[in-house]
Amino acid sequence: QVQLTESGGGSVQPGGSLRLSCAASGLARGYCMGWFRQPPGHERAGIAAMGRSGKTIVADSVKGRFPVSRDNNSNTLYLEMAALTPDDTGNYLCAAGGPGSCRLLWWDFADWGQGTQVTVST
Repeated sequence: QVQLTESGGGSVQPGGSLRLSCAASGLARGYCMGWFRQPPGHERAGIAAMGRSGKTIVADSVKGRFPVSRDNNSNTLYLEMAALTPDDTGNYLCAAGGPGSCRLLWWDFADWGQGTQVTVST
């Protein structure tokens, strides 16, 4: 059984930074892992994902600001968030998919964490 545990969320001012972590257990190494953001009252949207080969896919809205990385030894996925704006506010969910190529489509991911809240405001 796959378990995903997110951490690192919090409240920051615009322009601030946060580092999110997602620790996976029960997940085969190299399977696709990704981050999704769900603002209040909105659908979840893909932010970034990384697959077995280390290839990453990042949403245009965060490209250049939110690099994603992964420690394959510990099966932990990271999201380094910089230059945060109020539009980045939301519940950030970690998700695990399969061994194939990663896409930022929520239906490709079978397992989900509870999420960690990020709030950006003055």
